[in-house]
Amino acid sequence: MKLPDTLSHLPRDTRDTLFVLAVIGWVVAPMLSELPLWCGPLTGVLMLWRGVLAWRGQALPSRWWRLGLLVVAVGATLLSFRTLLGRDAGVTLVVVLLALKTLELRAQRDAYVVFFLSFFLMLTNFFYSQSLLTAAVMLIALWGLLTALVNAHLPVGRPPLWQSARTAGGMALLGAPIMLVLFLLFPRMAPLWGLPGDAMTGRSGLSNDMTVGNIASLALDDSVAMRINFSGTPPAQKDLYFRGPVLSNFDGVRWRPSEAAGVWRAAEAALQVQGQAVAYQVTLEPNQRPWLLTLDATPSAPELPQGRARMSAELQWQQDRQATALLRYQATSYPQFSYGKNQSPARLAPYLALPSGFNPRTLALAQALQREAPAGEGANSHLVQAALERLRTGGFVYTLEPGLYGRDSADEFWFDRKAGFCEHFAAGFVILMRGAGVPARVVTGYQGGERNNVDGFWTVRQSDAHAWAEVWLPGQGWQRVDPTSMVAPMRTGSFARLETPRGVIANAILGNVNPRFALNIRASWDALNNRWNQWVLNYTQAKQLDLLKSIGFEAPSWEDLILLLCAIVVTVSLLGAGWSAWERQRQDPWLRLLGQARVRLLRAGLPAPDNSTPRELAEQLRARGGTATEVQALMDWLLRLEALRYAPPNGHSGHKRQLTTLQHELRRLRWGD
Repeated sequence: MKLPDTLSHLPRDTRDTLFVLAVIGWVVAPMLSELPLWCGPLTGVLMLWRGVLAWRGQALPSRWWRLGLLVVAVGATLLSFRTLLGRDAGVTLVVVLLALKTLELRAQRDAYVVFFLSFFLMLTNFFYSQSLLTAAVMLIALWGLLTALVNAHLPVGRPPLWQSARTAGGMALLGAPIMLVLFLLFPRMAPLWGLPGDAMTGRSGLSNDMTVGNIASLALDDSVAMRINFSGTPPAQKDLYFRGPVLSNFDGVRWRPSEAAGVWRAAEAALQVQGQAVAYQVTLEPNQRPWLLTLDATPSAPELPQGRARMSAELQWQQDRQATALLRYQATSYPQFSYGKNQSPARLAPYLALPSGFNPRTLALAQALQREAPAGEGANSHLVQAALERLRTGGFVYTLEPGLYGRDSADEFWFDRKAGFCEHFAAGFVILMRGAGVPARVVTGYQGGERNNVDGFWTVRQSDAHAWAEVWLPGQGWQRVDPTSMVAPMRTGSFARLETPRGVIANAILGNVNPRFALNIRASWDALNNRWNQWVLNYTQAKQLDLLKSIGFEAPSWEDLILLLCAIVVTVSLLGAGWSAWERQRQDPWLRLLGQARVRLLRAGLPAPDNSTPRELAEQLRARGGTATEVQALMDWLLRLEALRYAPPNGHSGHKRQLTTLQHELRRLRWGD
C-alpha cells in the first residue's frame, strides 16, 4: 500500500497526532541553529518517539519516564547557560518541554496546552530573525496550528484535514484587516514596543580586530550587511569605501584599534572636504556593533532615529549603543577630502610601532627601499609608490585560498607565497611602510556594492568586506592606499568578487542555470526583502505620525493614534453588529434553525446534506441508533420543527413563540458531542 493510502486509512487519533507533530517540527526547525547542540537531537528523538507510539497504537510512557527526561532537560539547560532565565535559556527549555508534553498527549485538554505552547514558541522565532523568510515560514506555521485547533473542536467522526485547513484559512483572512489596523495605528511607545536589546543577534560581520585570514572568511558570507539609497547620482564604484574600524596596534599576530580610539577627539582630524556632496540613507543590518558605516568622508553626524553619533580622530563614526536591530540613518559624505595634515611626531609615533622579533626579511626590504628613496618631503610618497610597484610587477596573486600563514606573515607574503586576500595585502603593506619610516595603519570596512535594478537600492554584502591602508604624507595628511587594487583592479573598479569553487551538488543544480536569470531572481528577492525592512521592520512611530499627517492631522501625537484606533474599532464593531442584525432579519429564522441542527449533526458524525429535510434527518437518527431517550428527543424536536413549517399555528405571535422554544431546546439537547 502506498504512503498516501496508508495515511488516509489511519485512525483519526493517529492521523491528528502525526499532523500536530509535523506542525511542531515546522515551528521549531528554524530556531534550532540558535539553540544548544543537544537541544535539536533531544527534541527530534522525543517527537519521533511520540510519532512511533501513535503509528503503532502503543501506550504512552509512564510518568517516571517523563519526569526523568524533564530532569535531564533542565540539567542540560543549566549546564549550557548557567541559568534558567533569559531569552536563550528560556526558549531552549520551552522547546524541550513542548516535546515532552507531546508524550502525555491524551485528552483534548493536553492538545490545547500543546497548541498554545506552539503558538508562543512560534513568536520566539522572531527573537532570532525578523526576515521576510522567517515571517513566511511562521505564517505557514500559524495556518497549521489553527488547522489543528479547529480540528480539535470536531471531536466526533473523521472530518478531513483539508476542511479544517479551509476553516482556519478563512479565520486568518477575516483577522487580517484587524491585524493591519493594529500594525498601522497601535502606538509604538518605547520601551513597550519592540523586542529586547538582544532580540536580533544578526551576523557579526566585521570585527574590532583583524587576524590575517578573518576577512577572507567573510567573503564566503553572501548575507546583506547594509542597503544604501542614494539621493542623487552615486559615486563611482572605486569611491565606495564604507569606513569601519581603524586598526593601528600590531602585536605580531593581531591588529587592534589604538588605545585612544575610544577618545572622541574629532577636532584633531582637521577634516577638510571639497567637491560634490553625496547624500544617502543607510539601512544597517543588526551586527552587535556600535559602528555607523559611512562613506569616506562624513563631516557631520549621521541622523539617527534615537541616540547620538560621535566621530573619532580617525574619522570613524559610532553611536552610543550597539546595532541590535535594523537601523536606518541619513548621512552626507564627500568623496574628495583631506585630513590630519598637521600631525605632530608624538601623534604619529603609534603608527610607526612594530613588535620586535617579527618579519625580519620585510624589515630588511623596508630599509633597502628607504636607502633608495630621495631625501626631503617626497621620500614618503616615493616609498609608497615603490611598494605598490613591487605589488604590481612582483607576481602577486589575489585569492581566497592563499594557504595558512605562519608567525612571520608579512615575510611569507612578500617573499614566499605572494598570494592572499585584501587583509594580506593591507597588513603586509602597512608593516613594510612602518619599517621604512612611513606612518601607516589598516582600515577595515566595506568596498563597493551592487545596485539592484528592481528598486534602485545598493546592496552591500558581507562578501564586500575589505581592508585597505592609510599612510601619512607630509603636507597631505592621511591618504588612502588600497594595495589590493594593484593586483586585482577589478576588486575596486567594478563589481567583481571572488567566489569559492562550487561543489558537485551545486554544479549539478546551478550548472545549467542562466547567470542573468539567477541574478534577476536574487535582485527581485533582495528588493522584496528591502521593502519588508523599510515598511514593516522599520515602521516607527515617526512613520505612524506621517500617516496621520497624510490623512489630515496637522500636528499628530500618539494620543491621536489611540483615538483613531478606538474610533475604527468602535465603527467596525457597530457595522458588524448592524450587519449581523440585518442578516438575521434577511434570512428565514426557520431555515437558520435547521442549518444549526445540521451543523450539530455533522459534529456528531452523522451525514446531514444541505438538502435534507427535518424528517429525513430524523430517519437517519433512527437508523443510527444510540441511547433511546436521547435519540427520541432529537427525533421529536426535528418533527416539531417540520410541523412548525408546514402546519404553523394561527397568528404571528404563536409562530414566534414556538420558534423561540425550539431555539432554546436546540441548545439543551444532547447531539452526541
